[in-house]
Amino acid sequence: MKKLEHIGIAVKNMTESHLLFEKLLGVTAYKSEEVLSESVFTTFFKTDSTKIELLAATQPESAIAKFIEKKGEGIHHIAFEVENLETEIIRLKKEGFIFVDEIPKKGADNKRIVFLHPKNSNGVLIELCEEIK
Repeated sequence: MKKLEHIGIAVKNMTESHLLFEKLLGVTAYKSEEVLSESVFTTFFKTDSTKIELLAATQPESAIAKFIEKKGEGIHHIAFEVENLETEIIRLKKEGFIFVDEIPKKGADNKRIVFLHPKNSNGVLIELCEEIK
């Protein structure tokens, strides 16, 4: 793994949370987009080498909506950048990790992504992401 890529935070109201994080971090968001495959709208902030992704559900049956219903707003996942997503999937499967879905898909911020199941990682949802070239 190359580095911590971002921390994803599930939010109920993107407009309110967007303003809150602009004030908190003292920067404006550099990107907002809808990810249809995940039924989520995302907004990204960056300070130095730290990135924060806000995630708001666009459909009541989405993973983010279910997460908020069950646990409330808060940290949803931690993402790590990898050099080669397929190689990491193979390596981590050999190490005994279970994936939510082993097939990479297009995520936000020009990334291909997969998630490790939180039951294998101390209750933390881990996203592996690779820059689309």
